[in-house]
Amino acid sequence: MTLQEYVDSIKDKRVAVIGIGVSNTPLIELLLRNGCDVTACDKRSFPDLGETGLRLEELGCKWKLGDDYLKDLDQDVIFRTPGLMPFDPNLEAAQKRGSKLTSEMELFFALCPCRVIAVTGSDGKTTTTTIISELLKAAGYRVHLGGNIGHPLLCEVPEIRPEDYAVLELSSFQLHSMKCRPNVAVITNISPNHLDKHKDYQDYIDAKAAIFLRQRPEDKLVLQMDDEHAPYYSSMAPGRVAFFCNGKVGQSGCFREGDSIFRLHDGKREEIMLRSEIKLPGEHNVLNYLAAFEATAGLVPAAVCRSVAMSFGGVEHRLELVREKDGVRYINDSIGSSPSRTIAGLRAMTVKPIVLCGGYDKHIPFEPLGDALCRMAKRVFLTGDTALKIKDAIVNSPAFPGSDLTFEMHEDFTENVLAAASVAEEGDVVLFSPACASFDHFKNFAERGEAFKKIVNSL
Repeated sequence: MTLQEYVDSIKDKRVAVIGIGVSNTPLIELLLRNGCDVTACDKRSFPDLGETGLRLEELGCKWKLGDDYLKDLDQDVIFRTPGLMPFDPNLEAAQKRGSKLTSEMELFFALCPCRVIAVTGSDGKTTTTTIISELLKAAGYRVHLGGNIGHPLLCEVPEIRPEDYAVLELSSFQLHSMKCRPNVAVITNISPNHLDKHKDYQDYIDAKAAIFLRQRPEDKLVLQMDDEHAPYYSSMAPGRVAFFCNGKVGQSGCFREGDSIFRLHDGKREEIMLRSEIKLPGEHNVLNYLAAFEATAGLVPAAVCRSVAMSFGGVEHRLELVREKDGVRYINDSIGSSPSRTIAGLRAMTVKPIVLCGGYDKHIPFEPLGDALCRMAKRVFLTGDTALKIKDAIVNSPAFPGSDLTFEMHEDFTENVLAAASVAEEGDVVLFSPACASFDHFKNFAERGEAFKKIVNSL
């Protein structure tokens, strides 16, 4: 089925689109321009929608706005926003009344004419997805980057050719209950995350599994061998399973032995490059490359892999060097929205950094972060809704009494950054890696990272 054929098939149906955001706005416009009956649902008021609201109004959009935007949904087709889980009582009630629940990303999978490589995980999925895209482009493929990264791809389906590749980052929100079948699925790792949205940790783990459950025998699932959830996932995989590991895999996959990185397939070992040649810092980025090399095995030659890894400078807001002033390096790791991400950032540092943490509470335990900060940080500056929880994790850590770690708390974000800068000395690193989501004060991690960079560049 083509995109136009799908749109034509729902012209006689009532459609609700929940969430007027980056991914859904192009979908709403597409449907309205084709004469569909569309109701846009959003918690915001019409004035808060700004120019987007005015543009959709001109196209004939109907509205369901405000606190009751989810109440009594009865449209034939409902497109949910990723942040609204399928088990929301309002959505469950709508489905009992006969509504079909779907999403922009699920529809893309149904209509996409090309091969798909999809990446999910708790940490590293954006960098891994981007590396896969860079590898394929360097090997001469036409690549469409999207999902939870880049821009929505659904409206581009008519321009996508069968010989192209779609490379997608998928969050647990997008994957939950979604029907999808990527040719290659990658799960970078699993650790507690987004427990404010999921029913429990098992629900989060199982949501990630949707990335491979509908694969076929010829498809491939790529897992990190050292991740404790790898056996659970591999036992359910309908297709081939390959591994990546910071050590020998023993089976099909990509691994590191000493300073060398290899791919192993059909008993043949191929050396790709030296670990020390990878431009991105940190052991977590070595794992990201191992995952990407395995995901593109058979598509991207070793020489191309090595060339990309030696030149690719990384993704914005991920251990991004903002500037060096008076001998102090300021690093923006705003993507560090979980304790495990921040711990990985700490391990990538060559000196004990001054760390800025805190933000929106996703109900993730901070005890491992407290231990890591006591061992690997010089000073800690806390702000946001989680400041007190992180402070408690630090002072209650067994490593705290023997450490020389000091910390401060500041309610204001700007004040917190300026306070850290004021104590930094030549040779120091100021690492902004919040270990939390941004929603207490910012729209997303990118806006938060831009705010940090603006403050640092104004020093």
